[in-house]
Amino acid sequence: MPPKAILFDIGRVIVRLDLKRAFAPFVPVLPASNGGASKSPEQIWTALQSDPRWWDWQEGRMTPPEWHEYMTRHLGIAPSFEEFRAAWNSVLDPETILPESLFAQLASRFRLGLLSNTDPLHSAYLEEHFSFVRHFPVRVYSNEVGSSKPSPAIYRAALAALGASPAETLNIDDIAEFAQASRGLGLDAIHFENPQQLIREFSQRGLAL
Repeated sequence: MPPKAILFDIGRVIVRLDLKRAFAPFVPVLPASNGGASKSPEQIWTALQSDPRWWDWQEGRMTPPEWHEYMTRHLGIAPSFEEFRAAWNSVLDPETILPESLFAQLASRFRLGLLSNTDPLHSAYLEEHFSFVRHFPVRVYSNEVGSSKPSPAIYRAALAALGASPAETLNIDDIAEFAQASRGLGLDAIHFENPQQLIREFSQRGLAL
């Protein structure tokens, strides 16, 4: 049976991440001890996700000024908070992967929700600058609920907000581990690869568009 509710991840499902644009201002001035120009933006991003304070930032236990102070001290760089915020948010490419028209179609038939591991700067920027969010009455951000994927707590928070059971909900995520975690809770899940594959998966589930 088709689902009653659909959850979408944001990064690399709806919104492209332009790591080069975000970190290019900092790479030339990074000290050699922190990799400097020898590290690609992707490597810097991966290293940040392994940082001991990363989940404090993602789960709302650090404020943006605290993250700015930590990052500048940790990386040995000295941008102002405004410069740092602009660069940090520039990772969110304004040209989306999936068209807004898709969400308009789905919203007429299903209850839609966003479910994202994200931080206060990115979630605020998304709300202000991306019009697709208007099709999602439910928006669950890790920094607001204090939990992140693949923890069961964040999926349960999303289901409660949707007013849907696991069996009634389809989850779409670009990270296989997160898709599998939602399946373990009883949701159907699609491991997102590209728009064409998503449409095929929809068709297999009887979601004619």
